Parts: sequence; C-alpha cells; structure tokens
Amino acid sequence: MKIIVPVEGASGISEISGSLGRAPYYLFYDTEVGVATYLENPVADSPSGAGVGAAQTITDAGADVLLTLGCGDRAYEVLREAGIKVFLAPSGDAGSGIEAYLQGRLSELTDFHEGHHHGAV
Repeated sequence: MKIIVPVEGASGISEISGSLGRAPYYLFYDTEVGVATYLENPVADSPSGAGVGAAQTITDAGADVLLTLGCGDRAYEVLREAGIKVFLAPSGDAGSGIEAYLQGRLSELTDFHEGHHHGAV
C-alpha cells in the first residue's frame, strides 16, 4: 500500500502540513517495502488550482491512501475518482500519523471544504 501525507519538510520528522494544495512536500510511504521518499509539490506556488493540482500529483504518484488535515471538495473529487481513500490525519509529525493509520485509529475524512476558486477566499 502507498500512503501520502502533505508535509512541511523533506527530511527527518516532518510535520503534517495544514494545507494539501500548498504543502511544500509530500511524504510517500510504501508499506510493502517500508521505504519513505519525499516528493516536492509542483503546484505549491500556483496562483490557483493548487488543491486539484496536488490531487493530480498524488494520483500520478500511485497513492492508495492520503492522510491530510483537510481537503477541498474539488480536490477530493479527483482523489475519489482515482480510488484514493482520504483519512483525517492527526496534527503532529507524519510518522505518527502513518502509524495511527496502520493501527486503524484514523477515520475517513467526510467534511470537505469548498475550494478557494479563482483566488477567492
């Protein structure tokens, strides 16, 4: 299984980012081989559409599961169509979030915020 978590840094104990689309990096953890790698978020500085762009990046990376603190409705649609399950991550470091998921302690995310369309807040 491949798990992705939006994170603030690309090394060591990375904090889970509060933003899916604007996270600087994604921690990509492959449970089958026990290897973690970091992907730079190519849309972090996009003027618009960062959430949907991030969802496409996550899909292209082959993720099965996304652990996040929040997700916009349009990004969720991209993830859902790709068959990616979205779970509510605990705040803190990504490693702890992954461990909580693997222990079955996280719930699927069901509350999706309206995206910030066309630069509107």
